[in-house]
Amino acid sequence: MRRAILTFAAIALLTAQPAQAQLLGRKPAQAGPPPGTPPAEAEIWPFPPPDPQTWWDDKWPKGDEAADPLGGRRLPRGQRLPQVDNGVDASTYRLWGLMPLQWQLLRGDEMILEVWVRPSRNVRQSIVRIVVRDDGKAFVQARAGYACCEAGIGRRIGFDAELTPDQTQAFRALRDSRVWSSPREVESVKNATTTDVVCVSGVGYDLTLLTGRGTRTLHRACDDVAVGQVADLLEPALKAALGREPRFDILFRNKIDFSLERQAYQDFASGGGVLKPAPAGRSAPPGREPAPQSEP
Repeated sequence: MRRAILTFAAIALLTAQPAQAQLLGRKPAQAGPPPGTPPAEAEIWPFPPPDPQTWWDDKWPKGDEAADPLGGRRLPRGQRLPQVDNGVDASTYRLWGLMPLQWQLLRGDEMILEVWVRPSRNVRQSIVRIVVRDDGKAFVQARAGYACCEAGIGRRIGFDAELTPDQTQAFRALRDSRVWSSPREVESVKNATTTDVVCVSGVGYDLTLLTGRGTRTLHRACDDVAVGQVADLLEPALKAALGREPRFDILFRNKIDFSLERQAYQDFASGGGVLKPAPAGRSAPPGREPAPQSEP
């Protein structure tokens, strides 16, 4: 009889509901993190939940190499970081989950090629960053999301991946492209006629090259001729991000092709056309969000 009573008590203890478990001195089981927990925290959420102090004090797992290709570097005494003049604040980069360009320490012939893509009729911005290191490795970091009207970047997605050796060499060659010496913003001039282009239904592109020697930024928007001038920079950078995340690919209709813009620029140049500096001389920062639209 005593053995039967002990057996019944053991079964009751094992099958106790959360409220009963608290009465019996057991912590209630928790299936997973609370709703709304950030993914980075959800992946390491312990069972049962930790002491609040250890949540802050314990070491967290670091991201892989592609998530921060230039991480862990220290600035040598007397050396200064290059001044980044692309109009994007460090806080804007952090909203997108990217290490700010202002904080990147490059060595030797290392480089970063960054492209911001901003359609004029929606707020689905995307960013592609190519990092080429001096050890022969290269990485692509891509982000996309709604850049308007919320406290953060809405529906943000992103990924980080290592590139192949042949891609590394191709991007190294782009560092010395003559296009980087062209004006930051341009206007098309042909036969003494200046064509002012207003971006109503096109796409704006901001390209930044960061090296140990400094930075160069180019802005091209809507005009096929102007975009075609930088097509050899845009196409490989954006193509390097395709095929890794369907939600990213769909923003580009699953393909990247600047052949029409490239041909438009070649025809323009061969016909005597010239791209001259735009009078305004500076574009809005690529991270700038559109103003919220009023309700109809």
